[in-house]
Amino acid sequence: MMTMRERIASVKLFTDYCEGLPEDRSNAKRRMMAFNTIGPDNLEERVRLMNEIFGKETKAWIEPPFYFCYGTNIEIGEGTYLNFNCNFVDDTKIIIGKNVLFGPAVTIATVGHPINPNYREYMYADPVKVGDNCWIGAGSIICPGVTIGENSVIGAGSVVTKDIPANSVAVGNPCKVLRTINEHDLKYYYKDREITQEDLDEEASLR
Repeated sequence: MMTMRERIASVKLFTDYCEGLPEDRSNAKRRMMAFNTIGPDNLEERVRLMNEIFGKETKAWIEPPFYFCYGTNIEIGEGTYLNFNCNFVDDTKIIIGKNVLFGPAVTIATVGHPINPNYREYMYADPVKVGDNCWIGAGSIICPGVTIGENSVIGAGSVVTKDIPANSVAVGNPCKVLRTINEHDLKYYYKDREITQEDLDEEASLR
């Protein structure tokens, strides 16, 4: 017979009232509250708390407030940036690659419930993966079991219910691929605003 934690990892129906799961969530909430109330100048303590939340050294930047269930089910790659008010429902793994940009108020939910109301008390949890170099627009929602391929862009306010392939621009509810990243994107950064070496050099000189 499986344990409840093994059921969660196997995407089986589960409830979360046993095997130390409530205690784990309570401990996570204490860490979350500490992280979300720390002063903006206390960077050393912010890094310490972030490593404690995830259970290992994490070289990302997270703007508080940041909300989660356990924290220890979240893996975030180096150079990733989370803007404020991101919400991660991490009853199972959320794996985020390197150099990913999250706009404000992005939700990743690994948990769902049966549609049949007679079984609505149960849950299932399906991992979410976001590849390297993605940009997830503000207010997007990523649903259980979704994988977003590397380099892809998810438009603001999208609801991602299915996998998105690498090198895609995807938008909408439900989120669908609009186009692939192409040569136009090498030349222009926004509408008709062109990327030039002269402009990049000027920006670099101001740092």
